[in-house]
Amino acid sequence: MHSSQARRAPPTAFHLHHSENTPGDSGTAGGGQSTLQHRAKRHRILCHWHRKAKPMPNQGAWDVPAQIAAKPRISRDSPMSDTAEFHDRMLSLGLARVAEQAALASASLVGRGDEKAADQAAVNAMREQLNLLDISGVVVIGEGERDEAPMLFIGEEVGTGKGPGVDIALDPLEGTTLTAKDMPNALTVIAMGPRGSMLHAPDVYMDKLAIGPGYPEGLVTLDMPPATRISALATEKGCAPKDITVCILERPRHEAMIAEVRSTGASIRLITDGDVAGVMHCADSAMTGIDMYMGTGGAPEGVLAAAALKCMGGQIEGRLLFRNDDEKARAAKAGITDLDRVYRRDDMVTRDVIFAATGVTGGTLLPGIRREPGWVTCTTLLMRSKTGSVRRMEYRTPFE
Repeated sequence: MHSSQARRAPPTAFHLHHSENTPGDSGTAGGGQSTLQHRAKRHRILCHWHRKAKPMPNQGAWDVPAQIAAKPRISRDSPMSDTAEFHDRMLSLGLARVAEQAALASASLVGRGDEKAADQAAVNAMREQLNLLDISGVVVIGEGERDEAPMLFIGEEVGTGKGPGVDIALDPLEGTTLTAKDMPNALTVIAMGPRGSMLHAPDVYMDKLAIGPGYPEGLVTLDMPPATRISALATEKGCAPKDITVCILERPRHEAMIAEVRSTGASIRLITDGDVAGVMHCADSAMTGIDMYMGTGGAPEGVLAAAALKCMGGQIEGRLLFRNDDEKARAAKAGITDLDRVYRRDDMVTRDVIFAATGVTGGTLLPGIRREPGWVTCTTLLMRSKTGSVRRMEYRTPFE
């Protein structure tokens, strides 16, 4: 503390005691003069504060500045969701724990052929951990509508209710089939941002297109044919189309797209499930070998992928696709009126978010859960869009 600050603080018992134990005040004859000087100085300080400060009625305490006295106190037990600030740095490690525990809960079901049991185990663990966080959270991307999902349904409130109001997008087990069959790239995924920061995407299909960071905005768009997208990206990279690799979800609906991409000479990495991981691969093409993602998948997964790219860098476009009036009604319920709108990354995720993903089965982005007698180890990717920070954390814990 600076000396000027010390002079402004009221003298306390600690200050007085400390003053009497300064060098030279040891009770010897040589320290007597120093002792008298310190006592005189202390007397002047006390007189100064007595003149300026006003004792409170019936108390010997000193009055406090008006701006401090007038400041409202927040009860420890009162909800703060309306006033509490979203501190992403403070919440990030808690979010990582949520992803970790969901992954660990499904560890014993990897390769056991039971998709529903693996998913339910991850859901239970994720919900339990979310309810330990000091947040007032609402699930905006979850396991489905209230009548379709027993837990972590869209609109479900999670957390203690004593912290900031937040939106949560999650997939407790992205790649349930991958987990049941012990195939690569199954993840537990969760994103969190301030209330109103993420698109409330209905549970419909979305046409998606994504590339990594460092390219001009709008280099490739959904309005371009697949072959034109390949050509534009290859030109910008300064390479031939044959040097481009595209990730596409292997589905019958993508057969024509696959044929057109291959006609350009580009290679394709087909995935059976997990298009959030597929989009994330674009953000680190040097490691994953994936330059572009395209194809149709779930709209909720599109928002989760946008949250990941908000942290990692990269571009994504998405357009909702509707097969019937029921799906259009879902969009209307979510407040979406422009059914043909193309959503870019910052349309789907409008403010800074935090994102966590833990590997369940081994993949290019994250290693899978490693089990050994009595122990289990998992790896989590934790990212903050505000700073662009990316952490890879390994967690080892006893396991029965």
